Amino acid sequence: MKANRITAVGLVVGAIAWVASGHLIPHESADGKAAIRAGEKSQKPFRVAVMTAGLEPHSRKLILSGRTEADRRVTLTARTGGVLTELRVKRGQQVRKGDVIAVLSDDAREAQVAQARALFNQRQTELEARRKLIEQGTLPKLELVNLESQFKAAEAALAAATAERDRGVVKSPWDGVITEVPAEVGGAAFSMAGKEVAKMVALDPMLAVVEVSERKLSGIEPGDTANVRLVTGPTATGRVRYVSKSASETTRTYRVEVEIDNRNGAIPDGITAEVAIPLAPVPSARVPRSALTYSSAGNLGVRVVGADSKVGFAPVSMVEDEQSHMWVTGIPDRSRVIVQGQDFVREGQIVQAVAAETTAASAR
Repeated sequence: MKANRITAVGLVVGAIAWVASGHLIPHESADGKAAIRAGEKSQKPFRVAVMTAGLEPHSRKLILSGRTEADRRVTLTARTGGVLTELRVKRGQQVRKGDVIAVLSDDAREAQVAQARALFNQRQTELEARRKLIEQGTLPKLELVNLESQFKAAEAALAAATAERDRGVVKSPWDGVITEVPAEVGGAAFSMAGKEVAKMVALDPMLAVVEVSERKLSGIEPGDTANVRLVTGPTATGRVRYVSKSASETTRTYRVEVEIDNRNGAIPDGITAEVAIPLAPVPSARVPRSALTYSSAGNLGVRVVGADSKVGFAPVSMVEDEQSHMWVTGIPDRSRVIVQGQDFVREGQIVQAVAAETTAASAR
């Protein structure tokens, strides 16, 4: 019995000694060695991929949406009364300057021209016949002044009658295209004066009209080259012809007109167009779109690696947006921009900078 107690006490003492040895005596296990190696490895600088961003003059483009607009448009009206006897145009027809659009007939005007011409011929004959008598001294010289006055009055009356007759002929003021013909042959006898006969527009040159905000207006000058792309696909090159100096009261934008050569009439009036106007070159850097990030303060920019291998942040302003790259300002020339890993580091952190091409090659 006593022997059993001694054995039990010995076993308890041995167990206590074994447990105590694990806490008091250090043992280096495999797991401990792995943890130490992991800790040593975590102390190495974080590896990032960088690219050198050099500044160069870049001509940014101001892209605006607008519409085409005919350079000139006019409504042709009758300038006198009469019956519309001839209508020589139809909608969509091209006309040249001076082409007859319509003819208004009035027998009274023809009679006035005939009467005025007869009086003119009479006064001219009298003046020529009596001029010889005056030169011979048969008639007084004062008679010549009276005859010349009568001749001038007859000449003016003939010109007035002819002008009144010509008002009955409606002609095209310039080259263009007829868009509407509201008049009808035989209509409106003596109440035709002031009535619309036809409407026409000039398609050459064609204008591309856009509205520009006040913040972007400073870079646009008359004479600048502009590229125009129609919604239907065709493109054209023109020049800025007009920049408004007064803003629209409703939109607070400024009208800008781009003149386009349209001698073949291929560009229609009123079609949607996209106008790209190159602005003055700006020193900027081309960086991948993915390199852009936000700082802790919410500023848009890129993270860069300095000569001391520390991470810095450079706020940027966008100049032009391309599909995969951005042209930005605010980056010092020849800066090492982080293009991979920029979202895993912070300002002031020491990193290991590797060229982006080297990183891409090792990844392949």
